[in-house]
Amino acid sequence: MATEFSRTLSLLRKEQGLSQRKVSADLGISQALLSHYENGIREPGLAFVTKVCDYYHVSADYMLGRTMDRNGVTIAADELYDSSTEKGNVLRGPIIAMLQKKLIVNTTSMLFDLLGKMGDKDTIQEVSAYLGSTLFKVYRHLYRAGGNEEKYLSVDSISFNSGAVDADVHLSEAKFAAALDAAQKNDVQFPDLSHDTMNAAYPGIYQSALQVFHASTERINIALGRKK
Repeated sequence: MATEFSRTLSLLRKEQGLSQRKVSADLGISQALLSHYENGIREPGLAFVTKVCDYYHVSADYMLGRTMDRNGVTIAADELYDSSTEKGNVLRGPIIAMLQKKLIVNTTSMLFDLLGKMGDKDTIQEVSAYLGSTLFKVYRHLYRAGGNEEKYLSVDSISFNSGAVDADVHLSEAKFAAALDAAQKNDVQFPDLSHDTMNAAYPGIYQSALQVFHASTERINIALGRKK
């Protein structure tokens, strides 16, 4: 079964447009053994992991899937840059709530800044609708669990229970994808999302996004049985 290491090993090689023959020769192993490593058939020793990290200029934590930052940077909750404080929007509460709020707010801020650089109104509108409906769904569940009267909300309980909000989320996602496709056809300039560029442009916020994305991929891979 493929591991985080094997997937990353294969991804890095393909990302740089290198052949297995080239990489295996550079690393001093056979092409067959490299293929086994990339497909998760065999697990490498520590010496090979170290050699690969030096070869691709990434950290061992990145190779092993412990972080999405290629330099292996991790940030404690109190070190996370909080973009919401720029406007005095500071929330108080338990540490876990503060940490997750910072991660989500910072990531959302970064994504909208990237979309703004494209200057494409349709993509921004559809992302806003997509995220807005998702946030509404979270709030609605919290509102309901607190025993509040749902009759005061414009989307009635029957519609909410039958998936009306879910349908809006999926439709907004489809419209967002269509807007991106149209932007490509209209030669809209997309922002550079390479690791080095993002790390330089968003030195604090980018780390939050990596943690959010890493948590998501962990949940997905565990649900798919790829990790335990």
